[in-house]
Amino acid sequence: MKALVTGSNGTVGSVLCHKLARAGWGLVRWDRSEVPIDHYESMEAFIRRERPDVLFHLAAASQPAQGTPRAEESWKVNYEWTSELAWITRELGIGFVFTSTVMVFTDARPGPYTIASRPDAAHDYGMEKRRAEERVLDQNPQAKVARLGWQIGQDLQGNQMAAWLAQRSHVRASARWIPACSFLEDTADALLWIAAARPGLYHVDSNEGWSFHDLACALRKRHGTQWTIEPTWAWAYDQRLLDARVAMPTLAKRLPELGR
Repeated sequence: MKALVTGSNGTVGSVLCHKLARAGWGLVRWDRSEVPIDHYESMEAFIRRERPDVLFHLAAASQPAQGTPRAEESWKVNYEWTSELAWITRELGIGFVFTSTVMVFTDARPGPYTIASRPDAAHDYGMEKRRAEERVLDQNPQAKVARLGWQIGQDLQGNQMAAWLAQRSHVRASARWIPACSFLEDTADALLWIAAARPGLYHVDSNEGWSFHDLACALRKRHGTQWTIEPTWAWAYDQRLLDARVAMPTLAKRLPELGR
């Protein structure tokens, strides 16, 4: 099996690539400096030449090119590039897995969210991902769309919850916010499973009901830090993504400090 991965150096992409390599997959990383994302013919030629079994589209907007507004870069990456990849993979008969986000929902309509829940994000990143989801499934009915929550890593580096906490000495953490979240390794395993599953929309979330305050305190114990975690009750929001088809280890299993 062979995989082509966009966003291979990102938070989820780096862990997914590690798992793919360990499982014996052939692995091709999309280098945007070599294959521009705004030139259809170059993209199609690259994918046709590599001919992967699955294209995992995990890329996020990076620093825009000089003179390019951030909003334009974000739309180009999140929507336009995604749309073209969905079409190319359909035309070439290649599997396509696109990672979306819980941010397609807003706190105006609290969860937990199921596959039947209607996304309502009308602005910025959440709106772009919502529109991209719709476009992917229209362009390529065989595609898989995986909505992810906040990721949790094993260390204090990168773009993930534990690192976010480590960057702050004092955190006000709501005891009434239940975030969609999962450990990176479990998210990568879920994406591999989704790649072989039926087309459609999937939710990837391990949180069985722990609040952000619970999680922050448990991660403080795990890492032996001196973070000040101040509980708040100001924001009540159940953000969980429910999907019984995707078997995810619970947070309590991965983070036993939750029960201490």
